[in-house]
Amino acid sequence: MQLEKILVPVTFLFMLIVLTLAGCGTHRDAYRPAAIPLAASRINLSDIPAVKSVLYSQYNEWKSVRYREGGMSKRGVDCSGFVYLTYRSKFGIDLPRTTDLQSSVGKKIARNNLQAGDLVFFKTGFFRKHVGIFLEERKFMHASASRGVMVSSLDEEYWADSYWMAKRIYL
Repeated sequence: MQLEKILVPVTFLFMLIVLTLAGCGTHRDAYRPAAIPLAASRINLSDIPAVKSVLYSQYNEWKSVRYREGGMSKRGVDCSGFVYLTYRSKFGIDLPRTTDLQSSVGKKIARNNLQAGDLVFFKTGFFRKHVGIFLEERKFMHASASRGVMVSSLDEEYWADSYWMAKRIYL
């Protein structure tokens, strides 16, 4: 009886921690990298006008696609899945699939040195992280849990308060 009183809260706490640690893009039910072709030709990530053009094209193809945890298609995509798909299909670069792993690649850069194509990371909860791709003029595209693929501003209070870091991907 006394063991039961201890196990129930401990089990609940354990489940809560596991669900919280999941974070954006950690489920891999729809993860099929072989099905996503690499870009036919690579765009030099230092060619900012070309990068912006490709990113806005990607945004126009994906805008309003709904958010789905672990999603990797136009039926639903999560934040790290959208970043993964964009880099693979538009730049021919294989990034890791999850937000945590994506945050470990590239070179950390200052927020005032952002350029098109940089990854922007946010801490949106105690264990939750979010990622998007910088476009220009403090705007970035991402898969929002509430509104799907969209463009937001780093100046919006929510994003400004949860901003964590930015990374530049080099070939």
